[in-house]
Amino acid sequence: MIKPIKKEEDYEEALAKLHRFIRKGYVEGTPEADEAEVLAILIHAYEEEHYPIPPPHPIEAIKFRMEQMGMDETALSKILGHKVQNNDILTGKRKLSLTMIRRLHEALKIPVETLVMAY
Repeated sequence: MIKPIKKEEDYEEALAKLHRFIRKGYVEGTPEADEAEVLAILIHAYEEEHYPIPPPHPIEAIKFRMEQMGMDETALSKILGHKVQNNDILTGKRKLSLTMIRRLHEALKIPVETLVMAY
């Protein structure tokens, strides 16, 4: 039986049950698959409330995404424009402008909400 996750003990039990489903394996469309899906939704909701993950710092998000994409500062210059001092941006000495935020969002697919955060 599935029950709401109200406290840490409930959360631990739900995690253990979901892990058993995953280890055992289940077939889509079965009651077990439906129960696993509902457990995953409940677990996610509990984690969102009790273990929130803060958004990344805008500059760290840029650096991380550049690393993921194998980019260097030259590639960043092409996105932001050659007049921009990339080092000043990457060290936090210069703030991102609205135009830079738009370009970074478009090119690197970093959420605007992350790029506009105060730093």
